[in-house]
Amino acid sequence: MAAVPLMTGMQGVVRAQSAKPASTAGRRQLPQRRLGPLEVSALGLGCMAMAPGFYNPAPERAAMIRLIRDAHRMGVTFFDTAEVYGPFISEEIVGEALQPIRNEVVLASKFGFNYDGSSVTGRNSRPAHIKERVDGMLKRLRTDRIDLLYLHRMDPKVPIADIAGVVGDLVSAGKVRAFGVSEVNPETLRGAHAVTPVAAVQSEYSLLERLSEIAMLDTCAELGVGFVPWGPTMRGLLADGFNGYSRFAAQDRRASVPFFASEALETNLKVVALARDWAQRKQATPVQIALAWLLAQRDFIVPIPGTTKWPHLRENLGALEVRFTAGELSEFRTALAALPVVGNRAVSKARENE
Repeated sequence: MAAVPLMTGMQGVVRAQSAKPASTAGRRQLPQRRLGPLEVSALGLGCMAMAPGFYNPAPERAAMIRLIRDAHRMGVTFFDTAEVYGPFISEEIVGEALQPIRNEVVLASKFGFNYDGSSVTGRNSRPAHIKERVDGMLKRLRTDRIDLLYLHRMDPKVPIADIAGVVGDLVSAGKVRAFGVSEVNPETLRGAHAVTPVAAVQSEYSLLERLSEIAMLDTCAELGVGFVPWGPTMRGLLADGFNGYSRFAAQDRRASVPFFASEALETNLKVVALARDWAQRKQATPVQIALAWLLAQRDFIVPIPGTTKWPHLRENLGALEVRFTAGELSEFRTALAALPVVGNRAVSKARENE
């Protein structure tokens, strides 16, 4: 296996900005993990921000296609999108990028919303609607099957058994390989899994947002379900590029995220400082520590950090070279538990009805 070079400290991050993609000849082999029946690279690529309207001006489509294909050459085999990203634009980009290498990757997308043209008008997981949406997703993704199809958000008007049942029908029809659920609570996961086996749960999980540790990870372990953290770098906060004076334009998604509020940043940056201290110990970067820590929690965890920049992709993959001993994990956990966090979600609910 060709090692992914590590970058050390913030100087390494600066040097990486001028880096160029490696030769297109050959592919690296990254460590693998399982999400139900699916074998995937231990880190995936989240493709949400490749659509406009999130954290940056609309990225150039051709550049995003190149980035996805570069990720594949660097060993990434797990790519995550959803019809609501754009809406539809991320799926179109991912579909075009992966079409030449479709049989070499695991492709995940999500359903669960209603649309009026390109406007999202609410949640909708009625069985007939799911089947209709999946047909459109297959066209945009330029494929005959979706490897991992997630319920994106729970529709409070439709029982989970009905949703799981129609996805089971899609599996039987060959349009879907495996079923996933996103941002549900453990009880909803159990209800879904009892009807159609669930391969993976996707929920927010990072050094700053750890609600999933209360019950969800143990439930996944019991049921044999994989766990896919979105937001594993807390929207870039754990990359150590912000300070207490950072502010965000209204069109930047972070402007409405409680973790980034001016009164929260000073407190939350102490967690970033912890990651920075460990980065110095491990000759890594803070974001690599954040990702490596997640990977070390359970062997069925597959984070999907998103990026639109090649140097960040390279840095993220460097996390796979970072190792923690059992003693180091205990030391890290003790230090992390002592740090307050401002902006995390309520303990009582897994935000499935937000």
